[in-house]
Amino acid sequence: MPKMKSVFVCRSCGFESPKWNGRCPNCGEWNTFEEVDALPKSSSSAGKSSARVARSITPLKEVDLSEASEVRYHTGMEELDRVLGGGLVKGSLVLLGGEPGIGKSTLLLQICEHLGKEHTILYVSGEESARQIRLRAERLGVVGDGLYILAESDAQAIADTVSSNKPDIVIIDSIQTMGISEINSAPGSITQVRECTNLFMRLAKSEEIPFFIVGHVNKDGAIAGPKVMEHIVDAVLYFEGDRNLSYRILRAAKNRFGSTNEIGVFDMKDNGLEQVENPSQMLLSGRPTGVSGCCVLCTMEGTRPILAEVQALVTKSGQTSPRRVTTGFDFNRVWMILAVLEKRLGFCYSALDVYVNIIGGLKIQEPAADLPVAMALYSSLTDKPLGDDVIAFGELGLGGEIRSVSHVEQRIAEARRLGFKKCIVPRHAIKSTQKFAGIEVIGVSSLRQAFEAVK
Repeated sequence: MPKMKSVFVCRSCGFESPKWNGRCPNCGEWNTFEEVDALPKSSSSAGKSSARVARSITPLKEVDLSEASEVRYHTGMEELDRVLGGGLVKGSLVLLGGEPGIGKSTLLLQICEHLGKEHTILYVSGEESARQIRLRAERLGVVGDGLYILAESDAQAIADTVSSNKPDIVIIDSIQTMGISEINSAPGSITQVRECTNLFMRLAKSEEIPFFIVGHVNKDGAIAGPKVMEHIVDAVLYFEGDRNLSYRILRAAKNRFGSTNEIGVFDMKDNGLEQVENPSQMLLSGRPTGVSGCCVLCTMEGTRPILAEVQALVTKSGQTSPRRVTTGFDFNRVWMILAVLEKRLGFCYSALDVYVNIIGGLKIQEPAADLPVAMALYSSLTDKPLGDDVIAFGELGLGGEIRSVSHVEQRIAEARRLGFKKCIVPRHAIKSTQKFAGIEVIGVSSLRQAFEAVK
């Protein structure tokens, strides 16, 4: 029997090479090549290539949308529907990733309670037996009238079962346990993950059946397997959060049918996940009063304004190189803010340890958080509280200026709803004749003006 040829595939981008490379020439990542068996081309498919005929094409205006009301399935969880863009689209392939124990299987099993009332759902598990799934469903209170269980790891057998039974929705838990017997590699390998995802993708599109696929993550936080798997699916959702904390955040990294800026917030209880309809109130619960180094920020996650607390601690360093530690905020951006504070305002942080933390496990990536972080650093350095009813947002420039941000009215309205009395915003973001009832809005154009507003 001739030896099967092998190729080397990059775990990050899926680039294939006939030989091993220390650095991927496509994405530039180091030590990401793995040896896999090359898939042989069947002679039968090669012989039929000449007999293939051209497919008919359809103008976009003539595509039938008569069943538009049934295009999306509502999962029964508004937070999940928000991240999906309004619901689960027919024929879509959704990849749900996250760390072990974060709540991926719990979330998918809970939505079966609502979806199973009107639709048939096939829950395929390669990690648990049918009895174990039943025990977990009883703990979560899932009756599952339309829920069917299949404990199988053969992807081709699963595809045949779906084609013959035609369920409305299919859940695969997880893709790393699936395999195709014709491929000479272990389940979870790059080849198996890629080909199984391709198989489920073709099935979802041809039968108009939406698929939920659970994907494990590696130590770097990326979904295990080749990056090409994320290109195949229609939506990539990440379940984030610390397993030691009860709050979970669902974020979309890719969505062909909606925005990738929306997030969903959940609270992990003993009986499963509960939706958090007011994340701002949750993130601000237990906030200390009269303490320096604390400032409330307002960030936009899609169309939703969310208030969170940023804490900064500046203390004398006992080391030659002072420490810089950040949690939930960009490390390099903290360095930039410290440089602006030293250069433009004369504050000295070079001999001090600096710690910045976003409370509640939220990860802030928006530049509008620059101003509250700078104010928290200033408050901790001077040991002067900013005030418990003060909120701020704005982008910081290298010249010490405060730049404008978007959705100012929504941010101010959210701050006023939660009882804040003073809001520090970029001056260019508000009109001179604009007035906000119930809250004092102070427009500033520089960091110095922002600090003077809270003295």
